[in-house]
Amino acid sequence: MVYREFQDLKLSGLGFGAMRLPVLNGNDAEIEREQVFRMVDKAMEEGINYYDTAYGYHGGNSERVMGEALKKHKREDYYLADKFPGYDLSNMPKVKEIFAEQLEKTQQDYFDFYLFHNVCEMNIDAYLDPKYGIYEYLMEQKKNGKIKHLGFSCHGEMDVLKRFLDAYGKDMEFCQLQINYLDWKFQHGKEKVELLKEWNIPVWVMEPLRGGKLAVLSDPMSSKLKELRSDESIPGWAFRFLQSIEGVTLVLSGMSNEEQLADNLHIFDKEAPLNDEEMAAIMEVADKLEAQKSVPCTACHYCVSHCPQGIDIPRMISLYNEHLLTTADGSFGFIAPMALAAVPEEHRPASCLHCRSCEAVCPQQIKISEIMTDFVEKIG
Repeated sequence: MVYREFQDLKLSGLGFGAMRLPVLNGNDAEIEREQVFRMVDKAMEEGINYYDTAYGYHGGNSERVMGEALKKHKREDYYLADKFPGYDLSNMPKVKEIFAEQLEKTQQDYFDFYLFHNVCEMNIDAYLDPKYGIYEYLMEQKKNGKIKHLGFSCHGEMDVLKRFLDAYGKDMEFCQLQINYLDWKFQHGKEKVELLKEWNIPVWVMEPLRGGKLAVLSDPMSSKLKELRSDESIPGWAFRFLQSIEGVTLVLSGMSNEEQLADNLHIFDKEAPLNDEEMAAIMEVADKLEAQKSVPCTACHYCVSHCPQGIDIPRMISLYNEHLLTTADGSFGFIAPMALAAVPEEHRPASCLHCRSCEAVCPQQIKISEIMTDFVEKIG
């Protein structure tokens, strides 16, 4: 197992993510406990010492099952991470109650790592609002030894990340970001990592395979990679990319079965960062993946001045592209809906009048009105 230094700790390079545990009958809330217990035992045996859960994973049952699975092992042999569920604004006044509930569900006396969960456009104002006392309470728990290390995860764009860092960055010990070779440019991952480097905050990676999208590639895309590394799996390329990024301390993987765990353990048996030629090849794959789905908006903003509804059309197209890239059919995704929740209703895609004034001035001749309609249909 590859290990990385974090302060006075030695963390496994691969972290065990508990968001996509094996389930029964396709029911996300019904976890296949026995398989999870075997997976955790195997992970511990092979050197994984970081386990990540959250309040809302698997309908609230991830914390319970992971607590049971880890209880069999010595407390000093693993690090457990949990998160305050700020993705639901109704939770904001309940930080004290939720934290106590999480300790009880996981059967723990403390958390090694604890995060402000999913800082984004939808909740940044609430997270920064002192009336909820979230920051103050979590800092108090750290002082009391109930939290050993405090950090945050972020799905927001750069301005959100900057606002959070300006407010709390001096007390954040790590940041969990969605980083993979597709989002390195698409979601400005490179810029986010560089910003965190300025704050001396190490990076934890989530979604290294972008929900499985990067686990399988078409033959034209994979053939070049196979030429460069014939013995490397396609998922392996995604992890090797992350091993090449300065500032990345730990990579979380949500493993849904024992086979995926075995594959990931094999990959993290060694470090094998990409060389320049290999990095160029994987970035070419990322460009091709993005081009398959993306609307070619250049964000010139000519359209905005012609929109009677004042819709930020380039921003909406950017979110539309994000939504399409999440899955093959664009039917599922949470980043775009969360970002839209922070946009006034009168400026959302549903407010488009289909007057086509924007299309008349679009240099790319994008059928904007049709995109707005499709976006509404996809997000509901």
